[in-house]
Amino acid sequence: PERVLDVIVRLGKSVGPKGLAGGQVMDLECEGKSPDEVTLDDLKWIHVHKTATLLQVAVASGAILGGATPEEVKACEKFALNIGLAFQVADDILDVTASTEDLGKTAGKDEDTDKTTYPKLMGLDGAKAEAKRLIEEAKASLEPFGERAAPLLAC
Repeated sequence: PERVLDVIVRLGKSVGPKGLAGGQVMDLECEGKSPDEVTLDDLKWIHVHKTATLLQVAVASGAILGGATPEEVKACEKFALNIGLAFQVADDILDVTASTEDLGKTAGKDEDTDKTTYPKLMGLDGAKAEAKRLIEEAKASLEPFGERAAPLLAC
């Protein structure tokens, strides 16, 4: 019962003002602002709360319900946080570099709506380097699991 309650609490927090809802509000508030008005820390906060938190709670829930130790749960959360951020960075990059056909959604939409993105703040090469760094950090957080982490490292 304690594990189930822990998961329910985490799920609730992940969608509230310090989770998905808060990230979405901040994202909307940052639209149309210049890079001087929105920092990289602001953008990271948005993506941590909009995307990474949802991945974190999903991964942590599986770990908790599977009987992971608190240290193992933290390692899984770190993995999910970094993968979630890497996903957002990659999504921003693809919006600039891929076609509508390749994406399956309108390419260039972020620029059209004047959204704050990683390429806008870091440049395309800086955003690519950041995505790579986040993926490497995510993988490193799973090293304590050895071969048991293979399904997660396949991404």
